[in-house]
Amino acid sequence: MEAQFWHDRWTANQIGFHQTEINRHLQSYWSRLNAPKGSTIFVPLCGKSLDMLWLLEQGYRVFGVELSTLAVEAFFTENQLSAKQETVGAFTRWKLDELEIWCGDFFQLTAEDLSHVTAVYDRASLIALPPEMRQAYQQQLLSILPPQIAILLITLNYPQHLVKGPPFSVPEKEVYSLYQADFNIELLDRISEPAMPRFQEKGVDIIAEEIFSLTR
Repeated sequence: MEAQFWHDRWTANQIGFHQTEINRHLQSYWSRLNAPKGSTIFVPLCGKSLDMLWLLEQGYRVFGVELSTLAVEAFFTENQLSAKQETVGAFTRWKLDELEIWCGDFFQLTAEDLSHVTAVYDRASLIALPPEMRQAYQQQLLSILPPQIAILLITLNYPQHLVKGPPFSVPEKEVYSLYQADFNIELLDRISEPAMPRFQEKGVDIIAEEIFSLTR
């Protein structure tokens, strides 16, 4: 899956992955990470997620990274926010008070870029990637995160053979395979709900959302 796939999705406004409300699992389980107020939360592949506004409202700094310029522009426009833009290496940094969104390729981030981060919120990254890219994502993430870090990870679990992602199914056993060497993993909840219509058309009636806490 190349970067152009996501550019095309945003250009065509095919963004069914975008949630128009704050994610309820974020609100329910974020406190389990014990991230200090005032610290910086990293949101990879952030799109125009409203979850970033919720984190700001809780007293955190937010550092997002997003490939699509259209997504970043939409976030600030739709929320009636105005950000200062400047070039930082291969990225365009959009900054407003306690919020920064870096527009560019996640795989070009460095450990220095994320040295101030204390926790990660991943609702849309791992499930956005096909199996052959998830290992590379995990390796890049671990290479750029500080040693003491916590992650709130939300995945989907459904019969992948019935329907093609994204969003992709990431079974619990794969989460452990990717992260258990570096984190203590706790499955906080598993919630099964009716699948979205396009999935039901392919025979997937139920999708399970699985919420994990990854700590060191």
